[in-house]
Amino acid sequence: MPNLSLLFPERRGQAVRAAVLVLVLALYAALMPSSAQAAPPTSTAPTVSQSQVMPHLKALQRIADRNGGNRAHGTQGYAQSVAYVRHALDRAGFHTELRHFSYGGADGYNLIADWPGGDPNHVLLTGAHLDSVAAGPGINDNGSGAAAVLTTALQVAKAGLKPARHLRFAWWGAEELGLIGSADYVRGLSADDRKAIDLYLNLDQAGSKNTKQWLVVNDAAHGESAAFQAFQAWFAARGIATFDIGVGGSDHESFGNAGIPSSGFSTGISDCIHNACDNLANVDPVTETTSTNALIGVVWQLAATARS
Repeated sequence: MPNLSLLFPERRGQAVRAAVLVLVLALYAALMPSSAQAAPPTSTAPTVSQSQVMPHLKALQRIADRNGGNRAHGTQGYAQSVAYVRHALDRAGFHTELRHFSYGGADGYNLIADWPGGDPNHVLLTGAHLDSVAAGPGINDNGSGAAAVLTTALQVAKAGLKPARHLRFAWWGAEELGLIGSADYVRGLSADDRKAIDLYLNLDQAGSKNTKQWLVVNDAAHGESAAFQAFQAWFAARGIATFDIGVGGSDHESFGNAGIPSSGFSTGISDCIHNACDNLANVDPVTETTSTNALIGVVWQLAATARS
């Protein structure tokens, strides 16, 4: 609040001072947020638009453009991608942490973001790999998944969500080199920490062009059905076709190998995968936004109940 005494020299009458003081205080109160004015936390899943998702992909494209055309492990392009995502999360109120690992003689990083609250013994972890290959910017593979996860996390903060489960979000490094970052994270979990993760949700290539059906992970081997059914129901309610796929070939494989149930989805492999043409033009904004809203809807649903 400004020093109001500077606004009222002693030569002015007391009545004038009092009247203006009331006016200034009223104006200040109207402009400043307060607990009484803040929107109450909501348990209803929000819906986002392209304008809330695509700017993150544009930012990742700009990062690649100024760093040799890629965001690969061990490069400034990847480091700046992590910094961009972390800055957005820190501003939103997440507790963020960089988990360092080394691979191929280069430093790698996983970014972990925890939303305050929820049962720490029942964690819903949602993630995507953030790195690209050296050949291109990786905007669909996997800037699209990374942006959808970031948008979902920011919606959690905007809503002031108070989940029953503890919510954790993650962005993996060096996945294009063989699922290195996610495997390092899982390997570093204690037995109790591993047991606390009820479920891992993964997004990989969430904005492919010409998508006809969404490929939903069905982790039958670990008895996971709630997330798979939730995604299937979300898409079915909107007349969107889906196809079941098993655990393997993306970041959720590291969790499946450790016995951690998983789900998630992909929109399929694009023509430009692992090439320079996997740029912003290789993402369909409608598909990307649909994927993001599907993730938001399922995260809201699964966050509401801590599994006993």
